[in-house]
Amino acid sequence: MTKEIRIVKYDTELRVEAYHFQGIMQKFPNHFHEYYVLGFIEEGNRFLSCKNREYTVVPGDLVLFNPGDNHTCEQVDGKTLDYRCINIQPEVMAKAVLEITGKEKLPYFTTTVVFRSEFSSQIKELHSIIMEEERDFRKEELFLLLLEQLMAEHTAEVPSAKLEQSSQIMTVCSFLERNYRESITLDQLSDIAGLSKYYLLRSFTKQMGISPYRYLETIRVDKAKKLLEQGVLPIDAALQTGFSDQSHFSNFFKKFIGLTPKQYQGIYKNQL
Repeated sequence: MTKEIRIVKYDTELRVEAYHFQGIMQKFPNHFHEYYVLGFIEEGNRFLSCKNREYTVVPGDLVLFNPGDNHTCEQVDGKTLDYRCINIQPEVMAKAVLEITGKEKLPYFTTTVVFRSEFSSQIKELHSIIMEEERDFRKEELFLLLLEQLMAEHTAEVPSAKLEQSSQIMTVCSFLERNYRESITLDQLSDIAGLSKYYLLRSFTKQMGISPYRYLETIRVDKAKKLLEQGVLPIDAALQTGFSDQSHFSNFFKKFIGLTPKQYQGIYKNQL
């Protein structure tokens, strides 16, 4: 049986995270991130659903997620997954784009999967440099040149569809984002939106690509990540983000992120 490996490094110079998962079978539920993801498959065939489109990704394929892109994935061949990715916060991406283009705007990747991508080898090289904690400027050079090429071939202005959510749904999103620490009921959300519970669920999921409860879970996990990065104990992070207990928090965190809260916090311990 293949040994499972989950390694994450945070690069203090580029200010990005690099994940390396090897030999895993974990299914990731429908969720989204607040950051960009540049990832590629090394081994294993993976079913991916993103923004209501379905893909089968195989070794050599590149995946590109924008902040807020809802996605779910699982193995389809009975074999384990080897996967590497680089996570880029919007503020870091904005600074890099300003350096590259001279313009203050965030890119929007229009392609979710680039099949047999020539960029996979470049991301792997950059990923390896981050994992090996190299400090020379080759790392930043690769980072900026890679982003320049990806933006030239796979980005566009943010599509108008991103701005077309109804006022009722946006009101519900804002409520969840403000009140994620609290116990929230579907009746509350129905009253806020002025819609029946069923119509709210159907409309929210259609417009956002994710159910209201899964949206709330994702917000809670992302807020917890930031607390863990600051050195807050997992039990306190759980209670401050609306989870009922540490066990509940740990299960959700690993399901969404692929790491336990303690493992995730470990990558930031030297920066505290």
